[in-house]
Amino acid sequence: MTNLLLAIRSALFYFGYVLTTILMSAFFIVSFPVLSQRGHYRIASFWCLIILTWLRLCCGVRYEVKGLDNIGQSPTVYLSNHQSSWETLLFYRLIYPLSPILKKELMNIPFWGWALRLTKPIAIDRSKPREAGKSLLTQGVQRLKEGSSVIVFPEGTRSKPGTLKRFSRSGATLATSATVPIVPIAHNAGYCWPPRSFIKYPGKITVEFGPAIDVSEQSVNELTEQAEAWVRAHVVLRQ
Repeated sequence: MTNLLLAIRSALFYFGYVLTTILMSAFFIVSFPVLSQRGHYRIASFWCLIILTWLRLCCGVRYEVKGLDNIGQSPTVYLSNHQSSWETLLFYRLIYPLSPILKKELMNIPFWGWALRLTKPIAIDRSKPREAGKSLLTQGVQRLKEGSSVIVFPEGTRSKPGTLKRFSRSGATLATSATVPIVPIAHNAGYCWPPRSFIKYPGKITVEFGPAIDVSEQSVNELTEQAEAWVRAHVVLRQ
């Protein structure tokens, strides 16, 4: 497939992406006072489904999910490798209830950011790493105790396909502080949705949820190493 065709298909995807996001965010904001928490989730989940479907139709990006039975039925900390925006769409579609972790400034984006404010996100200031870590722990424990799960990307930033950065201890610290299990996640989304790239490439993304890790009998370092080892062993290094 030529670069020109890939660019055209990607541009078509983004056109639909932006338009759908504006419409769904506006509907979410207007309907928020009259809907339950599950109703809010269904709207957000439906938006994710639309975007993932549109991506498949425009750019030929398919996906396969393994280990769905490992998704927790109670508050859980999920530790995933991070390669693109694609995985956040899928995770919000599959996990309920979920409090997303995001950069504080994203909530100022018209429509989408305004809608995010209503979902009780864990908003952190990435420009102040020390304060961000404390904020993640404080808000994260509160959300977990309220019944929501939390996804942490312990690499700290998006990595290139086929690579995996060392995990920070933030996710394991959060899980032990709230006494909830850890579920590791491995995927290879970056092959189809490369980080910081406009072009989207056709192919199949593989996502796998690992078995839950009990946090009661291991240290934070041991938990971090165990989760990273699982992800490193199961991340798919190609499409």
